[in-house]
Amino acid sequence: MSRLTTAEMRGYQQICGHDGAMMVIACDQRGGMRSLLASDPQEQAAISDKTLGDTKADIAMFLASKASCVLVDPICAVPALVDDRTIRRDTALLIGLDASGWDTSPEGYRLSKLVSGISARRVRQLGATGGKIMVYLRADREEANSHNIDILRQCIEDFAREDLLLVVEFLTYRFDDEDEADYKAKLPSLVVGGSKICLDCGAKVLKIPYPGTAEACAEVTRLAGEVPWAVLSAGVDHSTFLRQVEDAMRNGASGVIAGRSLWKDCISLDRSVTRDRLETVAVPRLREIQAVISAHFKGVQSDQGQKADV
Repeated sequence: MSRLTTAEMRGYQQICGHDGAMMVIACDQRGGMRSLLASDPQEQAAISDKTLGDTKADIAMFLASKASCVLVDPICAVPALVDDRTIRRDTALLIGLDASGWDTSPEGYRLSKLVSGISARRVRQLGATGGKIMVYLRADREEANSHNIDILRQCIEDFAREDLLLVVEFLTYRFDDEDEADYKAKLPSLVVGGSKICLDCGAKVLKIPYPGTAEACAEVTRLAGEVPWAVLSAGVDHSTFLRQVEDAMRNGASGVIAGRSLWKDCISLDRSVTRDRLETVAVPRLREIQAVISAHFKGVQSDQGQKADV
């Protein structure tokens, strides 16, 4: 099992809160965020990177300032998030390496893509604490994963050379000709199996979908050993995500990396509306997630003290 180096451990400590648990605000989406800001495809296409960057800046200002870290993309959000001093000095920064969307192989497999020109060295130059790579995996179909495993290994090796923290995320997916009920029944094994693939590739911090059951969460924890894992929200409604977080934390998760479940119904092309709903809707949701983490996290509290919410 891969262990964090001293430099990577320092980065990991910075993406965690005072209690040692991850509470990362994810807003690295681009296509998904455009679809939330406008329903018409032409209107979505007209939304500029600058507008997305402003939206991400507001999410960082209202949510990440009350969490431990923010995850953003390298196209819309940085370097402005740092250069404009939007992100607080004690809020860690992760930068996503994965490009929006995916290619499809003739067999129907999803082929992950990287943002051009974003390496570990560039992530460091942008002032980030570390990076995040997401790939699509189907643990039950070995031939579906070779391209994406190559990408994953490439990124892990690149960040190891730079001695920089890398969070490894994977998503699973349903094939077009696959029965939906059969796919849902496979989800726990697909998440456990995908976690094993990432660990075998050398992942040192995991961001994974909710494994589906308490037993599957416990199995991920067993497989991961000392490798911490965080559960992602996948855009489910807030009450559902709270139950998933509790299940994950009770069974060995080290925190949460949450995005759409917090802010998907808060963002608007009208920034005044976005800011109001982030404050009145998203922040209380964040507090509820933090309360669940606090109640169930089994880690050792650090001596840094709680971050203020000023």
